[in-house]
Amino acid sequence: MDFTGREWLVTDIPSFEFRIPDSTAEYNIYLNLRNEVSYPNANIYFTYYLADSTGAVLQTKLTSQFLFDKKTGEPFGRSGLGDVYDHQFLLLEKRKFRYAGKFNLKVEQFMRTDTLRGVLSVGVRVEQVAR
Repeated sequence: MDFTGREWLVTDIPSFEFRIPDSTAEYNIYLNLRNEVSYPNANIYFTYYLADSTGAVLQTKLTSQFLFDKKTGEPFGRSGLGDVYDHQFLLLEKRKFRYAGKFNLKVEQFMRTDTLRGVLSVGVRVEQVAR
C-alpha cells in the first residue's frame, strides 16, 4: 500500500489478504516497508493483526524495528533509489495454519505521533518454507 504524501497516518490501517493453500506446510510472513532518509526516528513501532476468513483474530503483536543505526544514524535496508530504503521484517516464522484458505494481515502504526512522515509504503510477503 502506497501512502499519500509519503506519510503514514494513524488512521491508515493497511490490510492484506492472502491465501494459504496447504495446512501441513510452514510459512514465513514478512512486512515490507519503504522509507526515506527524512524519516525522523531511528525505529518504528507497529501492531499487526492476523485474522482468518471469518475475521477472527488469530494473533496480535506489537513490535519495534530499527530503520536507522541509533548511534551513527546510518540507514538500514537496501537502497536503489537514492534516499529511499527498503526493509523486510520477519513477522511470523515457520507459522503453521490449522486449515487452508484466506487470511488477512492488518498493520497499524503505533508511534507517538499520528503522522509518520517519510514512510512511502508497506506490504506483506508470504512464502512457504522449503521442506
